[in-house]
Amino acid sequence: MTIQPNSIEARDRAHHLHSYTNARALERDGALVIDRGEGIYVYDNTGTKYIEGMSGLWSVAVGFGENRLVEAAARQMAKLPYYHTFTSRTNGPAVDLAEKLIQMAPVPMSKVYFTNSGSEANDTAIKMIWYRSNALGKPEKKKIISRIKGYHGVTIASASLTGLPNNHRSFDLPIAGILHTSCPHYRAFKLENESEAEFVTRCAGELEALILKEGPETVAAFIGEPVMGAGGVIVPPTGYWEAIQAILKKYDILFVADEVICGFGRTGNMFATETFSLDPDIITLSKQLSSSYQPISALLINDNVYQPLADESAKIGTFGHGVTAAGHPVAAAVALENIAIIEERDLLGNVQALAPKFQKRLKALEGHPLAIEARGIGLIGALELKPRDGFQAGQLGPKLFNILLEKGLIARAIGDSVALCPPLIITDEQVDVIFDTFEASLDIFHKQLGA
Repeated sequence: MTIQPNSIEARDRAHHLHSYTNARALERDGALVIDRGEGIYVYDNTGTKYIEGMSGLWSVAVGFGENRLVEAAARQMAKLPYYHTFTSRTNGPAVDLAEKLIQMAPVPMSKVYFTNSGSEANDTAIKMIWYRSNALGKPEKKKIISRIKGYHGVTIASASLTGLPNNHRSFDLPIAGILHTSCPHYRAFKLENESEAEFVTRCAGELEALILKEGPETVAAFIGEPVMGAGGVIVPPTGYWEAIQAILKKYDILFVADEVICGFGRTGNMFATETFSLDPDIITLSKQLSSSYQPISALLINDNVYQPLADESAKIGTFGHGVTAAGHPVAAAVALENIAIIEERDLLGNVQALAPKFQKRLKALEGHPLAIEARGIGLIGALELKPRDGFQAGQLGPKLFNILLEKGLIARAIGDSVALCPPLIITDEQVDVIFDTFEASLDIFHKQLGA
C-alpha cells in the first residue's frame, strides 16, 4: 500500500510514539488506524470491519458506540466540565460514584480514592501502604510482594510490581523493596508428577519462605490479580487463593486485589473477589469501570487501611497526594452510567449464560495440533501454542495474531498465547463467529507451517 504524504498513516509515523510497540517497525510498517466502533465491532479508516475480541484493552464492557455514555458525558461536560478533589472540594458525580462503589463492594470497604488509570491506582496503593506503616510506627514494614508474570501497570512503582521482563528491561526496574514470588500457572511451573494440590502447597510455601527470609516485620503487603491478564490469562488452581490468604493473615500482611481487568463482571461475578472468595484490604479498579469511555480508576480501601491513614493526615496536616483529574466529573458521570447499563441490561447474567459455551469452544481448540493449553474463566481466555523448532519463544503468538486480524478478529498476542476478552454484550451467535474464525485461523497457520 502506498502511503500518501498527508494521510493519517503518514502523520502517525512522523509524530506518534506508540505503547508496547517496536518503534523502528512502526516507522517501517505503520499502524492500524481504527476509525469508529459499534457494539462488539470496530472499523478501520478503510472501512474494514473487525470483531474487537479484546474489548480494546480488556475494558469496553458495554461495547462501542453506546449513546447513553456519550450523552452522560455531554450532559456533564455542559454542566461542569472539570473540577478537582483537592483541599476538601468535590463534585456531584464523584460523590455519587464513591457511594455506589462502596455499596457494590464485594467485601466491607470504608473509602474510595479516585485516580485515572490502573497503573496510577496501584502506584497509589503502594504510597498508601507506606504511609500507613509510618502511621503505625512501623517504618521498616514497607516491602511489597507481587508475583512472577503479574501485571500491575507501567509507572515506576507499578511497573516494579509487574512481573514481566519487558516492563523492567532498560528501565532500571524494579525499584528496591518490591519482591516477586511464584506464578500460579500449574502447567508451566509444576514439578514432575506434582499434583495441583501439591503445587498450591508449594506456591504457598514459597511465599511463606520469602516472607521469613525478608522478615515478616518488613513485609507490608501482597498484591495479585485474581486472574492474571497480561501474563497470559492464568487462572489459579483450586485452593490457591485460600492458601495464599492464610499466609498473609498469619504474618499480618495487607492484601491488594488488582481487579483492573476482572472487575465488573468479567469472571461471572461482579468482582473476581467473589469468584475466588477473596478478602482484600484494598481493591483497585479501572477499565470496565467506565468501559474506558473515559480515563478513570479507583481504590477501595477498608477501615484497616483508612483509619491509620486518616490519623497520619491529621498529624501532618494533609494527605499529600493527588492528581489533577482524580474524581473528574465527566469521567465519574460516565462510570455511573456505565455501571447502570451493566446492571439494567443484566450483563452479568449474559456472562453467566455464555461463559459455558465460550469456555467449551476455547477448550476445544486445545485439541488442535498447534495448541498446548487453553485457559479461561467467564468471558476471558487464552490459547497457548506449542513450542516449535525454528521459532524462538514468543514468535508464534504474533504470527497467529496477524492471521486472526486478516480474518477480521482482533485478539492479543501474549508471547505464544493468544488472548480473547470480548465485550460483555456479546451474543451466543457472536461467540460462535469468534471461535469459528479462531479455528479457521489455526488451520491456516498450520498449513503455512507445513505441518
